[in-house]
Amino acid sequence: MRVQEVPDPVIQQPTDVVLRVLRACICGSDLWAYRGESARQPGQRIGHEFLGIVEEAGSEVNGFAVGDLVVAPFVWSDGTCAYCAEGLTTSCPQGGFWGSVGSDGGQGEAVRVPFADGTLVKLPAAAASDDHLLTALLALSDVLGTGHHAAVGAGVKRGSTVAVVGDGAVGLCGVMAAKRLGAERIIALGRHRVRTDIARDFGATDVVAERGDAAVAAVRELLGGEGAHAVIEAVGTEQSMRTAVGITRDGGSIGYVGVPHGSGTGLDLGVMFDRNIALRGGVAPVRTYIPELLPDVLSGTIDPSPVFDLTIGLDEVPAGYKAMDERTALKVLITP
Repeated sequence: MRVQEVPDPVIQQPTDVVLRVLRACICGSDLWAYRGESARQPGQRIGHEFLGIVEEAGSEVNGFAVGDLVVAPFVWSDGTCAYCAEGLTTSCPQGGFWGSVGSDGGQGEAVRVPFADGTLVKLPAAAASDDHLLTALLALSDVLGTGHHAAVGAGVKRGSTVAVVGDGAVGLCGVMAAKRLGAERIIALGRHRVRTDIARDFGATDVVAERGDAAVAAVRELLGGEGAHAVIEAVGTEQSMRTAVGITRDGGSIGYVGVPHGSGTGLDLGVMFDRNIALRGGVAPVRTYIPELLPDVLSGTIDPSPVFDLTIGLDEVPAGYKAMDERTALKVLITP
């Protein structure tokens, strides 16, 4: 990872805006590029979580004007296709992922935003001068909506028993989402005290520090021998998925949002078939969720800002990756 001067973004299509970034961050999924486990081209940009101020708007942009404070979901989308109408903005045929070849990344000073009207969400102007609120609002770009997507996929409802596999930012936001949806008991699986303390603050009623088969046994012991009605899988490894299946109650559901990586998925369809376990999830269409979650962030009903535990400037981004890779930081906030 390196910081490099590049040309300023400019309007290329009349539906574009140019955005000056106020807040960005490093995602756990960015680490796969850092570790060399995902294909990258030299000089390819990175970063998909950001918010900022509109500096320039194309002639066909109707919803935004220069000076507006906005948040960008981690995938841009046109807002007009059948998938966007159905709420699956991540499948938009004209959509794309920040930092893909030829596009700007959010970890920078400015970003060209395609299809601004379909992609961006306006925030209250006053939030620009509230550092704490800005940080909380940044979570809407990915981790908060992704945790919510997992909770929805897992079928969390009022009175549910929920287990969350993963103590990263997404897993912690999954705990928050489960609490927001009315879960009665929430078991957080994690070994790092600082993170599990945040999980408790976000609504976890129990913490299980074991891993693998020991974690399955511990969760089932907590639940009288049965698993959880709803399980959130927020890691993406073979072991984490095996754990998720193992702690799901017969007839329960798994909401999976951990980006799959490793040699296998950990899924045994025979076990899932025999136990009537449902599986839903994938790339979270956070643009669809932002209007639902935004009022609760603005009111302080939910506050995801504690997932950001290290703040750096743009020049320090390589060190931020190192801190997250070494697990000395949970999630790194960037203030360009």
